[in-house]
Amino acid sequence: MDREFRDFSLKDLGFDKYTCRKCGSSFWSSVYREYCPDRPCSKYDFLFKKYSSVRNLSIDESRDLFIKYFMEKNHGYVDPYPVVAKWRDDLYLTIASIIVFQPLVTDGVVEPPFNPLVIVQPCVRLEDIDNVGLTFGRHMTSFEMGGHHAFNKKDKHVYWIRETIEYSLEFFNKYIGIPIESIVFKESWWEGGGNAGPALEVIVDGLELATLVFMKYKLVNGEYRPSPVYVVDTGYGMERIAWFTRKTPTAYHAVFDQLINKYKEILNIDVLTDDLLYYIVYSTSDKDINSINELESFIVENKLDEYWKKLLNTIALFTTLDHVKTILLLLSNGVVPSNTGEGYLVRLVLRRLLKTLLKTGVEISRLVYVLNELVNKQIEYWSDRYVYRFRDKAEYIYEVISIETRRFIDNITRNIVVVDKLINKKNITLDDLIKIYDSHGIPPEIVIDRAKSIGINISVPSDFYSRIARLHGASMEFSRNKIEELPREIVEWALKQNSTEIVFHREPYKTSHRSRIIDVYNKYVVFDSTIFYPRSGGQDSDIGYIIYNNEKYSVINVFKIGDVIVHELDRRLEIGSDKYVEQHIDWFRRYRLMKHHTATHILLGVLRKIYGDHVWQAGVEKTIEKARLDVTHYKLPSREEIELIEREVNKIIDQRIDISFKFMDKFSAEKEYGVKIYQGGAVYSPVVRIVEIPGVDVEACFGTHVSNTSEVGGFKIINVDRIQDGVIRFEYIAGSRLSEYISNLISEREELVKIIGLKTDSIVKNIENIVSDYKRLQELVKNYRSILKEYLIRELISKAIDICGVQLIVVEKKISDQQFYKNIVEELSLRNNYLTVMYDEDLVEIAVNPELAKLRDIDLRNTINFLKEKYRDVKGGGKRDHISIKIIKPRDKLKDIIESIEKIICQKE
Repeated sequence: MDREFRDFSLKDLGFDKYTCRKCGSSFWSSVYREYCPDRPCSKYDFLFKKYSSVRNLSIDESRDLFIKYFMEKNHGYVDPYPVVAKWRDDLYLTIASIIVFQPLVTDGVVEPPFNPLVIVQPCVRLEDIDNVGLTFGRHMTSFEMGGHHAFNKKDKHVYWIRETIEYSLEFFNKYIGIPIESIVFKESWWEGGGNAGPALEVIVDGLELATLVFMKYKLVNGEYRPSPVYVVDTGYGMERIAWFTRKTPTAYHAVFDQLINKYKEILNIDVLTDDLLYYIVYSTSDKDINSINELESFIVENKLDEYWKKLLNTIALFTTLDHVKTILLLLSNGVVPSNTGEGYLVRLVLRRLLKTLLKTGVEISRLVYVLNELVNKQIEYWSDRYVYRFRDKAEYIYEVISIETRRFIDNITRNIVVVDKLINKKNITLDDLIKIYDSHGIPPEIVIDRAKSIGINISVPSDFYSRIARLHGASMEFSRNKIEELPREIVEWALKQNSTEIVFHREPYKTSHRSRIIDVYNKYVVFDSTIFYPRSGGQDSDIGYIIYNNEKYSVINVFKIGDVIVHELDRRLEIGSDKYVEQHIDWFRRYRLMKHHTATHILLGVLRKIYGDHVWQAGVEKTIEKARLDVTHYKLPSREEIELIEREVNKIIDQRIDISFKFMDKFSAEKEYGVKIYQGGAVYSPVVRIVEIPGVDVEACFGTHVSNTSEVGGFKIINVDRIQDGVIRFEYIAGSRLSEYISNLISEREELVKIIGLKTDSIVKNIENIVSDYKRLQELVKNYRSILKEYLIRELISKAIDICGVQLIVVEKKISDQQFYKNIVEELSLRNNYLTVMYDEDLVEIAVNPELAKLRDIDLRNTINFLKEKYRDVKGGGKRDHISIKIIKPRDKLKDIIESIEKIICQKE
């Protein structure tokens, strides 16, 4: 334990330090205790204990009281952030209130919006999803974390451990009404998000209500290093406070209230009475129950077997309540279900919910209807409460849930053959179950049920979904650490240089500039200032040249490393006494890139306007030829929608809107515009550059842009495609590229006219005639094939060879019509029971009716082995009733091929 807790005392507050006789942990209490009031040493005594001053609080009242108290203590209030952490690129979801301020504030790079501050942050955490329902509210996938935070630096002390404890005591005692003697501070340790420190858990009669963390360390490569900022990071559970004050059987009763009965009616299930639920919740509150099997053991031991089915229904009910709320939170925050990132995580919760509904007896044909009913009840319940604006996104929510539910139904019906194939394996591993879940969307429970029906038992870890969540929700490296395309020694050299003055932001239309050489490394140069834009944010870099000592050097690439701009020349720069150069950019290239970049911002703004806020940039590239924008969206746009998008973009271009550029501190920008400014990814800087097209789009952007939308000139989408589940790619051109594109189309049209011999004044009509003729010829060929097939089959049957009671036919492919000969083989082998050998110049195909092969115990694969004994060049494979053999000049080897077949049929050695 950190020495912080060895060097301080709460004796003057009436608390003494004790060591739990059962678990050995250290804790502080105002009354003598042999055991700490935490699991596994104590039960939920709060459920039955009388507190004279504690009044019932809803989650809304708990939240309001928490904010009110800390604002009275001079904490600035911070509005909650979205549950999707778009301002960070090292994680997908907001799992705690401190996530809002890591790493920039906790590293001392950025000042917080207030110091100290208070925030009640909705969070989504899926690492314990398998315990939802099972622990009766101790675990929820979505919850509200009340945090009061202080950020202490060497030159500014706000408050630390002592004051934090005093705040906690006063809040719980005077505002909630909990007697001092019921409050215990248990010493602990916490780490996450790159920070760590000692912690105190605030526990009252078995229930942990808050955690007080004192982050004084940074985690760097697994080592604890002193942090430049000592952070008070507290987490008060709003749901737990409401549960504690209301003394309901579970936390779900405190949070979802009347929704419990409404859900029970929709699902048409019998659940436990409150009395039984109180008994089970209390009796298991000192136990670590991590699986349904462990809970069943407890039920059996306590002779409650008759209530087992109702208990399972009750857990399913709580799981459904929890998961529906989490799904609404994620979808209303703009998540699009997909196979990656936060899109994968919302799909994980949704599929687990659908599996739960099936387990409760909901028929597969009613899943969409039932789920819509459940969603509707929660939208009504949370309407206009805090940040739960589910009603505003209802149309999107209903559509996506319906699509995903139908996809789930399709997966578990259409892919049942995949399940059967997996079951036939002797040893099914966890990796197998994860693969079938990830690849085909089939939950392990369905695999288990299918296996049980044929007498096979499969074991699945009780934390299966938690493992999946950890696997796909794992942190990524900060993008600020990603430097591409440069050798390490160049990066290390560049990081030692002073920052480069960026002229292209201040004067984007400047084409030449005088600057001073700072340093040179081979053909790489750093100047004190530059007009050259580096490759960044999906925009290609500028190119051009510099003049030094009357000699011209081409600038072939430009890179950004931290605040330093590195220029790559076509050859090594030899420095003389003069340190000044003339920079010249390729203006034609720069201006096209500016137009394509601005067009990208306009397009994104239009897409969000047409489809909704769930549209988010997923990838981007701006070159001089074209630009592309990948966005999150759940279906491919129609032709009519594409035309609408083009009209809207061109309308904005024609409106001649001035574009504004300004630098703002991080939190001011987020407060004014929201985290939607991070379309291009997280920005790890105390100051962000805001590019705003009023009424259209606003983003934190490093790139170069035109100053007015009219300069884009024009806009045309040239391709739209779904590049992966939940991601749509738009490719488009702007400005003078339009005329080039049209010229290319005209050239292709003229070439088409020449090739096909069309009349230029009626291309569409002529193409229609060609298509009509083509279809007629297809039908004619089909008829010829049919006539020829009948003739050839009669001819071949007349020449059949009898081999031990099996009729063999040899077919030589004389024309290159694969479909024709495929029909011949199928007709002879499958419908007429002939063993058929077909060959051409270097390939032999042998087929027999599967039933005949089974009846006569024929395995054609042995033919390959026999031939390999005689010919080295033989290669082949296939099934017992259908094989292909690669062999040179098979006509010359027909005798050996037929003899090998005879050995198999007649069972000769």
